[in-house]
Amino acid sequence: MTTATEAWQALADWQPRPLAELVAADPDARLQVLVRRVADIRFDLAKTHLDDAAVAILSRLAEAQDFAGRRKTLFSGGIVNPTEERAAEHSAERGDGAPDSVHRAQALHQRMRMLVDAIEAGAFGEIRHLLHIGIGGSALGPDLLVDALGRHDRRYDVTVVSNVDGAALSEAFAKFDPEYTLVAVASKTFTTTETLLNAASALQWLEEGGVEDPSGRFVALTANPDKAMEWGIDETRILPFSETIGGRYSLWSSIGFPAALALGWDAFAELLEGAAEMDRHFRLAEGADNICLLAAFADQLYANRLGCQTRAVFAYDERLRLLPSYLQQLEMESNGKGVTLDGEPLGRASAAITWGGVGTDAQHAVFQLLHQGTHLVPVEFVVAREADDLLDAAHHETLVANCIAQGAALMAGRASGDGARAYPGNRPSATILLEQVTPHQLGALIAFYEHRVFANAVLLGINPFDQFGVELGKEMAKGLAEGTVAFDPATQALMQAALGE
Repeated sequence: MTTATEAWQALADWQPRPLAELVAADPDARLQVLVRRVADIRFDLAKTHLDDAAVAILSRLAEAQDFAGRRKTLFSGGIVNPTEERAAEHSAERGDGAPDSVHRAQALHQRMRMLVDAIEAGAFGEIRHLLHIGIGGSALGPDLLVDALGRHDRRYDVTVVSNVDGAALSEAFAKFDPEYTLVAVASKTFTTTETLLNAASALQWLEEGGVEDPSGRFVALTANPDKAMEWGIDETRILPFSETIGGRYSLWSSIGFPAALALGWDAFAELLEGAAEMDRHFRLAEGADNICLLAAFADQLYANRLGCQTRAVFAYDERLRLLPSYLQQLEMESNGKGVTLDGEPLGRASAAITWGGVGTDAQHAVFQLLHQGTHLVPVEFVVAREADDLLDAAHHETLVANCIAQGAALMAGRASGDGARAYPGNRPSATILLEQVTPHQLGALIAFYEHRVFANAVLLGINPFDQFGVELGKEMAKGLAEGTVAFDPATQALMQAALGE
């Protein structure tokens, strides 16, 4: 059996062929190997530099890193987060995991559904608005879901506030009437400084707005119900979730409450089922037939063989405009690590820097660099076959044509005697084609990215489920604000300039 060291060396020795040559050589075979259809989504990696040799090398790496064993541990509820001695059971929220964990998740979903039903029945009075307060995974997931799926039949006005900057909360207050507003506070630990400060200001706003029982308008979404009760939220309005659900993997739990309320329970259930379909594929498909692992092969090829430090994601659909921001946290907080599972220096590139934008807007902003710049950037396009508007079909046809043409142009390039007008080509892209932006398809898409992150972590031999990198700056900010930590002269001078202290 090949060792991981031998597989990495084989990848270093592997030589890429030009993309146009790869595609032209045997297009039918290439499409058969590098295109997969899962949950009615077409995942097309044909315009990447993956070839039979690279896939074979990376398959040996996956075997050497015990991909099958770690995947089994993930779905069985075993310890896959060794630094915190935890499982990672987001798939149990979708019905695939340890039986006890699946049963608990279903019970907590039922509790959330009962609260949604009570709100709809008027238990809180007339509610028109939901102010959702959270940060990181407690905000990015709900914001993506509501923005993507709630544009036409949203039943409540939802605003997600994450920034501690008072301007963000003030903007939400200006849009809502406190008399008709419910506030959801989302925090796994219920100790997050920014979230609790925003929640306290929201409580004051309700009080000043004449709400008779302002604390009775609060719902807590947390893995620490005791802290929520200490803060003043009644147990009947606390929607717990498991400690084994990481923040950036939590939209399937009670953190998804804004989506369940605004979109309706049926839509939330469809979201879960879409993710469950991708779970089944990831758990059962072997080797390169597994699209999540195959995509991770491409990621490792570009990061650790071709030296690409970034990966760009462009949503050619206005409904998915928040997807790149969501993926930034999912991918960089998960795999932005510098040590292996054993605590040893990683010694190679970890997660690529994820960035991106929306459709044709990005073409007129950043595609100059992608086509003619000196950086090699793998590009990922996400587009849907069906439009979300009733305008002339030319709108959607032009959007899709631009998406497909960009991938072709990046690969083909164009020679010119004028260097300023020459396109080098041989630049990779992948395309993810949805049928529609529905709860089911969005659930499957997000689960695909989750499992791709895990697959990359296995190939690298790192832990994707802790996030200690976010702690130091937060600790120092608290010490700076409280004056309990002595900082360097440059920081002290900056603090004096900023706050006059």
